[in-house]
Order: sequence, then C-alpha cells, then structure tokens
Amino acid sequence: MGSASKLYLLVSLVACFVILASAAGNFYRDMDITWGDGRGKILNNGQLLTLSLDKPSGSGFQSKNEYLFGKIDMQIKLVPGNSAGTVTAYYLSSQGPTHDEIDFEFLGNLSGDPYTLHTNVFSQGKGNREQQFHLWFDPTADFHTYSIVWNPQRIIFSVDGTPIREFENSEKLGVPFPKNKPMRIYSSLWNADDWATRGGLVKTDWSHAPFTASYRNFNANACVASSKTASSCASKSRASPNNAWFSQDLDSANQKRMRWVQKNYMIYNYCTDKKRFPQGIPPECATAKFS
Repeated sequence: MGSASKLYLLVSLVACFVILASAAGNFYRDMDITWGDGRGKILNNGQLLTLSLDKPSGSGFQSKNEYLFGKIDMQIKLVPGNSAGTVTAYYLSSQGPTHDEIDFEFLGNLSGDPYTLHTNVFSQGKGNREQQFHLWFDPTADFHTYSIVWNPQRIIFSVDGTPIREFENSEKLGVPFPKNKPMRIYSSLWNADDWATRGGLVKTDWSHAPFTASYRNFNANACVASSKTASSCASKSRASPNNAWFSQDLDSANQKRMRWVQKNYMIYNYCTDKKRFPQGIPPECATAKFS
C-alpha cells in the first residue's frame, strides 16, 4: 500500500472529517468560555475575547470543534506590566491519560523583563519536549499572531509568520507522533507562581490584579471532526490549494529564519540538556533542525 493510501486509511479509520474553509473567526461561533465565573468575556460582536485573573480565580475557553490536522492562527495580546506568576496557555489537546497536546505557554514577568514563551509537544500522554524562547518584541504592547501548523509529517510553531520550532514525525525512530486523536483548542489565564517566574522565586503581586489577556482574529483552516459526512480529510486536503498546510514543510528561507530565532532567542532546548537525559538525548533530537 502506498503512503497516500495509508494516510487515507488512517484518517478514515479515526473518524469522518470535513475541511472548513478559511474564514474570519467569530468567538461566539467558534469558542465556549468554560470556566472563570464571568472572568472570560466575548466582546465586539464576537470579534474580541478577553480572559482575566484575580486572586480567587482565572478563566479559560475552548473551541467548539475538534480538529485533526490544520493550520491554527490566533492573535493574542498578553498581560502587561508586572505579570510575574501568571501563565497564559494557548494549546491544542485531546482528552484522556494518553492525550496528545501541542503547547504555547507564556510565562509572566516582572515589569521590564521579557516574557518566556514555552513550547511543548505531547504524544500518547508523554511530553518532556520543551523549548523556551524570549520574544524579539513586547508581546503586551499589541496583538501578535501565534500559529500552529499540524500535519502528518510535522508540527511547526510560528510567531507573526516566523517559524520558531519544528517537530518532525520521527515514528521511524520509535518516537510517537500526534496523528490519531482529534484535539480542541484551549486557552487559559491562571496563577502558577509556584513555578512560572524564575522557578517560583517571584510571586504574583495581586495588587496589580485583575490581569487580562486579549484575543482576536482566530482562524482555523483545518480538518474538523464530524459524524455527518464521509468526506476524507486526506483526500480533500490533497486536492485543495487552500490546504497547502497539509504537506507544508520549511523551505530554505524559513529554515534560515528559524535558525535565526533559535540562535538569538532560544533559552532552553531539551535536546541539549544532557543532565536531564543521562542515558542519551531523545532520538528525534539527532535529526532536528537546530542552529
């Protein structure tokens, strides 16, 4: 059986899927605020969503749809000022003890210090694939676009169109890759001052509460889980130029841009942490594209 046939069979066995065309997002249509007792709000006729955190509680939302592969974009403006101790999490995740997950997490800071952008990939319940970055701009001054491309070959994390990380499918090396479980989009703003800022040394200053993060321009060009259609995600994606993400990789120009980010702004890479992995670094690290 050829690779295209195997991929078609894989997606058909998981579920039935239909491609959603890329369209302007509306938070009333696309998201549910799931917790926070009113601290999460949808505003401006569905064009803006805000999450807030105070001492009693944070808040969060999730997508109405589940996705299996896609290109997901969200513009976020992070908590300004002294955000030490807070975490703004934005991620894809399935459910259950062997869940898959693709993470952006923004770890707060003291005023004037850079945010830490934390990334991770979980497959079959196992993560431990962290890379962390400082950003080359102030993510609290304006909205910036945080994107995930997820296809059967790789996961690409991007900021304002600049790739910062690529996690390739290394199943041939025995490394699980998230490809079988549909995932929802989640975001939350919560207090993690036991670890988030300088390993928990800097605590949340509640005199600055409420802390607020803002979201706009959500877009999912993706395969959406559905029981109402027999359309195949794989065949539709292969046929449509609008779904180029389904086979997207990094060309030489984008590999160069990613190396620039990693050289200048990466502050932690699990693939170089030999103390953490005394028996040898994870096998996918040998083929990863690092500077």
